[in-house]
Amino acid sequence: MAFEFKFPDVGEGITEGEIVKWLVNEGDKVKENDNIVQIETDKAVVDIPSPKTGTILKIHFKEGETVKVGETLVTIGETGEKISEVKKEQVEVKKTKSVSVVGELEEASDEDEEKPKQKIKIDTKVPKDGVKALLRTRRLADKLGVDITKVNGTGEQGSITEDDVISASKGGIKKITEEKIDTQKTSQISGVRVAKKYDMWGYFERVPLKGIRKTIARNMVKSHNENAPVTTMMDIDITKLWDLREKEKKDAEKKGVKLTLFPYIIRAIIEGLKKHPYLNATLEDDEIVLKKYYNIGIAVDSDNGLIVPVIKRAEIKSLYEIAKEIVDLAEKVRSRKADIMDLKGGSFTITNYGSIGTNYGTPIINPPESAILGVGKAFDRAVLIKDKVENRKILPLSLTFDHRILDGAEAARFLNTVQEYLENPEKIKKDGDKEESK
Repeated sequence: MAFEFKFPDVGEGITEGEIVKWLVNEGDKVKENDNIVQIETDKAVVDIPSPKTGTILKIHFKEGETVKVGETLVTIGETGEKISEVKKEQVEVKKTKSVSVVGELEEASDEDEEKPKQKIKIDTKVPKDGVKALLRTRRLADKLGVDITKVNGTGEQGSITEDDVISASKGGIKKITEEKIDTQKTSQISGVRVAKKYDMWGYFERVPLKGIRKTIARNMVKSHNENAPVTTMMDIDITKLWDLREKEKKDAEKKGVKLTLFPYIIRAIIEGLKKHPYLNATLEDDEIVLKKYYNIGIAVDSDNGLIVPVIKRAEIKSLYEIAKEIVDLAEKVRSRKADIMDLKGGSFTITNYGSIGTNYGTPIINPPESAILGVGKAFDRAVLIKDKVENRKILPLSLTFDHRILDGAEAARFLNTVQEYLENPEKIKKDGDKEESK
């Protein structure tokens, strides 16, 4: 007997996902726990396994489409069973009800569906000026300064379209003759909603807000609405650290480790968080929760948006272990192999916009954390030291913190601690509690 496999609740408050890739085709045989589809939720790309052994009779969603929790992903039948043998009510969603995360929703009845759709009534009478054009087309011509009586119509029976007006406008906007206007929902015209690909200035493109980008948008609005963000900045002289890293980089390469400045920065941040715990905290109701562990989130720029995997318990990891984990997590994010646990549990976040050439910024706090540190691009600066001008390597830092949890003075003290360690890298224990030689 056919079985409808619905998109399950994978936890973390996830209500929908986007089909990334089907790993099976209709007619394929699958075993219980075989992965059948990859779905991108607002946390990560997850593999969904088959709940039973059988044959894939019907795939209900295409790649790129969004499926909500509770909607049927596939219909699985017994071995040898064909889709034509499956009862209609088992394959199709019932017309009277649809499943949602919170329950069932009533839909239109068959009687309503049988009613003929209302047709658009078009006035075909020719006005006194002899021009066949709708009122909205005439208004567009007025806005663009086009004499509509001198426009050649390419529409039905020689009528003038908005494309014709745009093509004839003083701006010389070239008419795209082979492009059809999509009929999506956006602007109301004669009772029908139509999505246009142009406005009075020219053509444009519509990009759906979905998947990771939709989640980022939601989280950023949440952060802006629920925090009282303030940003403070500081330039740090990392000349000694730069030289130290250059010396240790060769030794790291021999051990298969790509050693950047980031592991040192993370170690300095951890020392700062130990001395200033309110930057490693969350606000829950009327309590400030000070974290006694240091899970450092690393913002990674990927094709799917900015994603933040987390280095768990970074305080007990060596410099080389942190360096390896940074590379591994970034690769998992960019290859869309990061799982939900890779993205959970952060207590403080770093974002490195310096990697694309920016010096300063006002990073947005990753909720529910209390602070985020933006790392800019290191640059050279001439500095007067003991009556002598020297070239120094400068690292710009931008710290955004939640003013509800801490004040500016505490944020400044945190940056001072970070500065102390970065400007005196010998204070950063290279091996932590472990030795790299092991």
